[in-house]
Amino acid sequence: MTESDAAAPQGADARDAPGTHAGAAASDRLLAVVVREESARITAALTGSFGSFDLAEESVAEAVEEALREWRRRGIPPRPGAWLMQAARHNALDRVRRDRVLRDKVALLVPTPTAPGAPADERLPLLFGCCHPALAPDAQLALTLRAVCGLTTAQIARATFSSEATTGQRISRAKRKIAASGIPLRVPEGPDAAARLDLVLTVVSVMYSEAHFLAGADARADRDLADDALWLAQVVADALPRAAEAWGLLSLLRFHRARESARSADGELVLLGDQDRSRWDHALLASGHDALERAARLRRPGRWQLHAAIAACHADASDAAATDWLQVLTLYDMLLAYDRSPVVRLNRAVALAHVEGAVAALAEVEALADPLARSHLWHAVRAWLLRELGRDDEALAADLRALELTANEAERRLLAARARR
Repeated sequence: MTESDAAAPQGADARDAPGTHAGAAASDRLLAVVVREESARITAALTGSFGSFDLAEESVAEAVEEALREWRRRGIPPRPGAWLMQAARHNALDRVRRDRVLRDKVALLVPTPTAPGAPADERLPLLFGCCHPALAPDAQLALTLRAVCGLTTAQIARATFSSEATTGQRISRAKRKIAASGIPLRVPEGPDAAARLDLVLTVVSVMYSEAHFLAGADARADRDLADDALWLAQVVADALPRAAEAWGLLSLLRFHRARESARSADGELVLLGDQDRSRWDHALLASGHDALERAARLRRPGRWQLHAAIAACHADASDAAATDWLQVLTLYDMLLAYDRSPVVRLNRAVALAHVEGAVAALAEVEALADPLARSHLWHAVRAWLLRELGRDDEALAADLRALELTANEAERRLLAARARR
């Protein structure tokens, strides 16, 4: 019995009867759990049986749509994970029978169990396949959200600020590329393993970040997408217990998630220095430390562990004034050996301002003008430093430029208020 099978209710209140509004809501909630736990396993199993990732992914997507309709109308089945597997397998067989090229292969298919009993780490080859470097970064993210997390095209479009048509095209092109190039759905070994793992972790990190900057939205995060990213980080870490960087990313996301409840107030964005730290999830902070310590014991340092260590410095401070900025700056200096991206250098400049002052920090920020000219964060940091130096007119211009470059409503209101002041 799988986790999702075990999650099936043993009894139901009359108010949750099939066909009622409450019943539909209950089935939708359970379906979300089943899709997260089982869709990647089922896709991997069908890919192995039918030899086609495209066929497997489309069959699972159809099965999810069927479950959405059937479970609302008839109620939740006794073994929901097995139901989804059986429906997906039937869909795959129907597709094969309809396809002349594959019709003769039906008799050669190896029977598979009706229940998805594959171990958790079978999701990993699928994840590494979706994050293959031959695929474009936006396609990697969209395909991961679809095949591994089970999100619909509409959900992915909302999460990545794209239209449904564009998202569908990205997914279709990525699947065609996998088929045409023979991209294997496996965890790489040898010298490619570390680079590919970093790419997978990057996609998971981007997924978490996308949940917090929805165009036109307020400061509230897309909690489902953020939870999917945190869950996926846990899957990778559990499946690769010797991968220090996987535990580093898990630690980082736990620290970020722990601060989530204090990040907004009535839809308004609350910056880290102004957050009510009593609202932070201290159990989740402790688990972030646990994951970071586990990574450190493996003695294989990397950029995700350093990002997590920086987050730990903020988590350990009783208030903003107690932040150990010298330690944060030292960690950023270490991080530059692994990641010299403009965003990392911009964040380092913020730490530098707290240690050496705004003059030194502004020089570092100005040096990033070319790569970050279209980033609202660059203009916002520059405005803060200019204001610290009493250059208010320039600070106002920088704030207004930052305002032009962000589509998130909470950030726009924050920048507008700062400009008015």
